[in-house]
Amino acid sequence: MTAIEIARRMAELNRPQEAQNAYRLAIYENKGQDPAQDMEAAVYILQSGGDYRLPYTIFQRLYNQGQFQEDCLSIVTEAFYQPNIKMLRAAYAQNCKLLKQYPYLFRKDFPAFEKLPIRFYPYDDNGYTPFYVEQRRFGDYINFKRQVISRNFFKNLDNPILAADVYSQYELEYLVDNVRKSEWVGRENHIYLHYADWGTFCAHLQCLSMKPLLEDEKIVFLIGDELSQYPIDFKERFGIDYSVYPVRPIGIREVKRMIWHTQLSSHNGGDFFNEIFDGHPNLIAMPSIMMENVEKKVLELRGLMEASADMDTASLIFRAWDRRIVQELYDLKDRTDRDFFAAVYLGSRRYTKNLDRASRIVPALFFQPHFGSLAYNLSADEAGHTILSSKEYDAVANSPIFRYFKYIKTFTPMRRITTSYGATMRFMWAFPGWDDFKGKTVGDQICGKVLNRSFMIDPSDRLYMDSVLVRLEDGKLNPKATFTALAAFLDLPYTESMTYCSLQGKRNPESLKGNDIGFDPGAILRTYDEYANDAERYFIEYFMRDAYEYYGYGFKYYDGKPVDEARAMELIEQFTTSNYYIRESWRKNVLADVTVEKDGQPVPDEEQEKGKEEYLEQRLEKIRQRRINMAKSLLRNLHFVNKKGQPLQMMPLLELNPALLEQPLYH
Repeated sequence: MTAIEIARRMAELNRPQEAQNAYRLAIYENKGQDPAQDMEAAVYILQSGGDYRLPYTIFQRLYNQGQFQEDCLSIVTEAFYQPNIKMLRAAYAQNCKLLKQYPYLFRKDFPAFEKLPIRFYPYDDNGYTPFYVEQRRFGDYINFKRQVISRNFFKNLDNPILAADVYSQYELEYLVDNVRKSEWVGRENHIYLHYADWGTFCAHLQCLSMKPLLEDEKIVFLIGDELSQYPIDFKERFGIDYSVYPVRPIGIREVKRMIWHTQLSSHNGGDFFNEIFDGHPNLIAMPSIMMENVEKKVLELRGLMEASADMDTASLIFRAWDRRIVQELYDLKDRTDRDFFAAVYLGSRRYTKNLDRASRIVPALFFQPHFGSLAYNLSADEAGHTILSSKEYDAVANSPIFRYFKYIKTFTPMRRITTSYGATMRFMWAFPGWDDFKGKTVGDQICGKVLNRSFMIDPSDRLYMDSVLVRLEDGKLNPKATFTALAAFLDLPYTESMTYCSLQGKRNPESLKGNDIGFDPGAILRTYDEYANDAERYFIEYFMRDAYEYYGYGFKYYDGKPVDEARAMELIEQFTTSNYYIRESWRKNVLADVTVEKDGQPVPDEEQEKGKEEYLEQRLEKIRQRRINMAKSLLRNLHFVNKKGQPLQMMPLLELNPALLEQPLYH
């Protein structure tokens, strides 16, 4: 029997769950070839209480294709639009009332609700599907609260912000929250929103909330040809002279925007990106900070502030900070971790000295929380999916510092993974001052690199919803194209400060002894042959082949041939370079000062070395077994989910403008 036949039979037997499952399969197999069959399946699933989203989508698709239009429109209108029309009508009326009283909307002829050119059909708790009345078609799903900033609003700060047809509630609130009041910057600084069509603008008032946008009167609405009024001379037209106001310092709670510079893995070029953003006039940027130290510091600062009996005491305790910030933090009620965190940045004269304090926008907080290492673990769920988990990611996701920032842009640097592997091995073995680190050993970086898939994200994850991956190779070889694109993604102006590397204003710093300086391409050309052999790099490239292909890296070591379990075991036996450094680091930094004992008593001197060698062999065997288990798990598939069972996808790659490329793209 076919899926549709099974579905009909299950429906006859009054077995709705099985019928729904079969109808869903029938829709999938049909692939839209038989509209009547899709209509039948959609009607049954909806009427029998199945997940409404599938039939909803089918009805709209069939309508747009000209199939069963009267029935489809009647069903979705009765099931989804009519139950919500009261809510939509009330929102429209409330927004019209507010805008009729608003001084900087110059058109007030709002059409009746029934005359609006777009009907918004609620789809889920977050969004709508628009129906264009005159065109008689359904549009694509819209989530007005989607937490993504989709354009470079702040590309040019020479003039007041001008943006066209902004219908995202999230983006509208973002503009209001991050563009400073004219009175605070001593010049005309309204947000000019231009809407090409009055009817379309009014229609969206069913779904938007104007109240939080209008309270500070920051917005000027321009409709159609009113664009010619931009920018308005407020002194001449409204008698308001903003130049008489002094520039107001940035307040702690003004800072609502974070740029999260993630640590994909060790030795991926993080310092280089920090040096590019150092000194940006619209950023408060610090170098990498250990995440555990940040949280401890916030907890410590909270305790010190709460223990301060008065402002004089607080100013003594926080004497290294700008006194204004200390006063503001002291006066704040219901202080959050974000308040303390922002105060740390704002209070540091070292990291705010390059700010444009009269800028039109609030500076973003540039944060790179650092971990000593990033470890990912594999496990399997009942359905056989491969689950990726990381306690370091969990630390970030659960941090109240991140939760309290309303706007987060995330970018992740990536370096060719085999190059990053070799650099990490070199660092762990030849770290400057290594002799001061007794007990420090070289870890199994092969497993570390292969398991670290932090470039894979759940697109619905708040922290990665607005994220992009940028390659170190592009930043080094094509800096103008890379950082112009990255600034646009981060909604920053591309400034002169992004054309060179610096740290606290000092040009071309040596972030770590022996590191390549500035735009020196050595970090991407070096192969680290002394610290990585071909079998190790072949293994890494094979198991990370999806990342290599997606992010545009050509294979240097993997030859494209199939790898089965026998071949993987053969490669693992050839990991002699990695094993050498692991063995020697233990021998040098741990076992040199260890006395081997048996039954609580030291063994004879002539057996000491033998005992240490046996211990090393046991440790290396554990590492070998871990590599084998990892390879067997990964040979099954390259499909991953997170702990919630959500499929993981590749983080989008930053796209460069081909016209700005100075050299061919690195592969």
